[in-house]
This record gives sequence, structure tokens and C-alpha cells, in this order.
Amino acid sequence: MPVRSMGKGVVTGVVMAASLAVAPISAAQDRFSPSQPVEVVIPAGSGGGADQIARLLVQLIDEMNVSSYPFVPVNKAGESGAEALNYMTGESDPDHTVMVTLNSFYTTPIIVEGLDADPLAFTPVGLMGIDTFLLWVPNTSAYENVTDLESYVDTVKATDNWIMGGTGMGQEDSILTAMIEAEFDLDVAYQPYPGGGTVAENLVRQKIDSTVNNPAEQIDYWRAQMSRPVVQFTDERQALFPDVPTAQEVGHDVVYYMQRSINGSPSMSAEAQQWYIDVFRRIFESDGWQSYCSGEGMNCDEWVAGPQLAQFHEDNLSRHEQLIDQVGADAISGN
Repeated sequence: MPVRSMGKGVVTGVVMAASLAVAPISAAQDRFSPSQPVEVVIPAGSGGGADQIARLLVQLIDEMNVSSYPFVPVNKAGESGAEALNYMTGESDPDHTVMVTLNSFYTTPIIVEGLDADPLAFTPVGLMGIDTFLLWVPNTSAYENVTDLESYVDTVKATDNWIMGGTGMGQEDSILTAMIEAEFDLDVAYQPYPGGGTVAENLVRQKIDSTVNNPAEQIDYWRAQMSRPVVQFTDERQALFPDVPTAQEVGHDVVYYMQRSINGSPSMSAEAQQWYIDVFRRIFESDGWQSYCSGEGMNCDEWVAGPQLAQFHEDNLSRHEQLIDQVGADAISGN
């Protein structure tokens, strides 16, 4: 049974109308600008993809001088991002707070019982890109027989207590791990960590046997020849990894992507929303951001904002509800 989420053409259908959400700010809308520093909430730990992206965005905002007040990153990684969602939902100053989201934006409200946070109630700002996943192993002699997807599966089946590391429980890494287990009839021990950077470090230290890190989280170790990718969970090979096959190429329809978007609190004003849309579009189109995307294996071809991003969230919340129902909530929550 195919297990897929956000495949090729993920933004098709919203891109055509995206320009409606990013029209020049009208005189009425132009009344807002920050009157104090803006908090950038990161629903993950330090060193991972979300943390790297948030801090680069803050840096670019400062360098491009698009705000008279600084943007300040704040990590709130607790409970697989539930801490951040709760914080944003009850934010007392919604016009001075934004959140860098990943797929836990959809999955955590589904998995965490009693969480009073609706992804569709948040204020959509802009989609900064679509991130990808690869299967990684340490680049050491102990893993020299793991050369492709088939040999990986054979090795896992022949090994007691194979450990797959990932970020959090009920989040993207645990979902993709459950997808792999279902597709190949595997049983791995999933080890959660607070951030992708910690996952990457533990892989090269051989504290875990494999991971499904995003490229940005493993790329420094890969370039240092300390880790290597086995397969890509994308529709087609990325330019950054031209010699690494996709799971589809070897007969397995396992495809999974990560959205990287900016969203505001549910009670953010329309004037503030439009100001942030304008700011983040300028960052999206900058050479600094586009260079990061091309160098880190992210798809940043299309700008989607406002109402079109809201539709994107609705579609992908539904996809994740179906996916979690397919692989089983217990499989990704550790129950």
C-alpha cells in the first residue's frame, strides 16, 4: 500500500492565486509596523532544521533592514511542539509574535490529547519552502554493507534492536519511521531527541543506527564523510544528491515532505498579517534565502501566502489525518 504525503506538485492549485495574497500593501493596511521586538517561536530544539531556518530568517531580516525592530528566536520544543502551539494560541501580543512551523503543526494536535490548538485557526503568513527527507547511516566500516535500500532492510531484519533516531514522538521523523516499518515489515527501536541537530550528532557517534534527517541537519557530516544517505523519500532525485536513488525508483512508493512556513497567532490582526506577508516575501525572494534553499536540498520555487497558505494547511492537515490513520497513532506516539 503506498504511503505518501505532500508529493510532487504539492503547491499546485494554490500557486496560481498566490499573487492575490501578496499584492502591494494598501494605505489602510500600511498602518501596522512593529513597535517592539518580534518573537520568532521555534517548535523544536536547537540545531535542527527548524532552528537553523528560524535563525537564518532572523539574520536576513536584520541584514536586509526590513524591520525597525529586531526579530528574536525563541525555542519552545516541549511535548513535540505542543508547548509552542499552546504558547501561540494564548499569546497576549499576537501582532509581535510569529512561528516557524514544520509538520508537527499538523501532527501534534492530532496525536496529543487535550491540546487546544487548531492548525487552521492560526494566521497564515507565507510558505518559505518544502524540505525533504533521506535515510542516513554512519559512514563507518560497521555499516559498509548498507549500500542501498534492499541491503538496509536486510541488515535491519538481521540485527537485534536496530535504533532509528528522530526528532520527538508523533512528529515527522516518527511518522516516516512508521511508514518505513509498514512498507518493509520492519520493527525498529525509535529513539526520540529534542532536535534534528542532536539526532545528527548521535548518528555519527553511532549512538543510533540510522535516521531520516532533513539534508540541512546532516549535510555538514555528509560533506565531512561521516555519514551517507541510502535513499531519498522524494518523487525525484534532488540535484544535491544526484547519485542517491529514490524509494520509488526501487519499487517502494514511500514519499514524505516537510513544510516550512511562517504563521501567526489566531488573533493576529489583518494589518499585521499583511505586513509580515510583505516582509517574508522579500526574504523568500532574496539571494540569501534562495542560496540556502539550493544548498540545503529545499524546494523554494513558489511563494504561497495568506488565503492560499490557509488552503495548503487544510489540505495537508487532512493528508496527515489519513496518514496517521493508515500507519496507526500508536506507531508514532510510542504507546
